[in-house]
Amino acid sequence: MQKKLAKLKYLPNNFEIVDEGDHVLCAVSGKKINLKDLNYWNVELQEAYFSFKEAHLKNEELKKK
Repeated sequence: MQKKLAKLKYLPNNFEIVDEGDHVLCAVSGKKINLKDLNYWNVELQEAYFSFKEAHLKNEELKKK
């Protein structure tokens, strides 16, 4: 395991690795997400979420704006 932060380009159905690594950080909670476990992200904002809960929280935050 590299234990290095990856840089990704988030696409509609997958992601592209721009800079090699083994994890990214959740944009809401800051939790570490192993790339093999990454399931939730926002293409427009180009950010990852640890779980559906964080994705939902971000969505609710965006609705308020």
